[in-house]
Amino acid sequence: MRCALATLIMLLVAQTPAAAQEPTPDLSQSIAADQPLATGRATLTTGHVDIGPRYVDDRWALLLHDGTQAQLAWRDPDETLLRVSDAALQTVPDDPTYAFLGVDAGKRVYVVPQTQNQDVVWLGWNTQDPRVMQTIDRGVTLTMLRVHGPGTLTTYLQSGNFGAPQPLWRSADSAAQPFWAEVNTHTHANWVFTEPGVYLVAVQVSADLITGEKASATGTLRFAVGDATSADEAFAATAEIPVPDGQAAPGQDRADADDSAGGSQPLLITALTGTAVVLALGLIVLVLRGRGARRRAEQERRTSPSGDQS
Repeated sequence: MRCALATLIMLLVAQTPAAAQEPTPDLSQSIAADQPLATGRATLTTGHVDIGPRYVDDRWALLLHDGTQAQLAWRDPDETLLRVSDAALQTVPDDPTYAFLGVDAGKRVYVVPQTQNQDVVWLGWNTQDPRVMQTIDRGVTLTMLRVHGPGTLTTYLQSGNFGAPQPLWRSADSAAQPFWAEVNTHTHANWVFTEPGVYLVAVQVSADLITGEKASATGTLRFAVGDATSADEAFAATAEIPVPDGQAAPGQDRADADDSAGGSQPLLITALTGTAVVLALGLIVLVLRGRGARRRAEQERRTSPSGDQS
């Protein structure tokens, strides 16, 4: 009986793709408040990287937490290239469980796995910046807004107990796709790219703050998928990023965004003021006309025969 059970488990493990391996048991980490914001372009090929919110000069921002070097730092995603090498290639299993990938069984795809592969960049997300944890109310919403690339991108979670995959982001779906991440969360997922080439992934992070205000920011993740994909091409690539209403565009100062969002207010105030002036002038004209009419009526009564007094 034990032998048969062991054989069954081995068969199940063999049929489970590497992208769905059990997550690393210990994802605990803490992030110091004074970790620097690195500047300049960087290419990250292996090692630990997280998407996450952080305050930069009192502004809410979406950054990459770079744990690939001994000196931990945060980076601007637009200046950071995530290279997914050919070491990430895996074969899609002949299993209907993975039909959500939209890829035929047997096809080779590039996978950044949920469990770390030492030869591939390891990408997840965290909500562990100290100031973020002090100011957000319960957690954040991470939303994929758009993917620009030669193939499709699917991001999903899967438990190590042969649980069903949980798709989070699918570029094949055109609608914005949000998911919730609790405060002090550190999670990794499977990222599946169907074709080599340059991918730009527009991501939004938003949250309700304990002050009652809302915070939101967008950023673009840059991927160079496949060894043959040029880093220069990836850094030069551009794509339109959809900006939700009321949010600053990437690189736009929040004050400018507030002015833009409220730009119609001065016009509205001017219009209302002008209307009030017109109404006031009209009222004055009516009052003056009324007085003139009363004076003329009084004069007519005095000069008419019926108005004579002897």
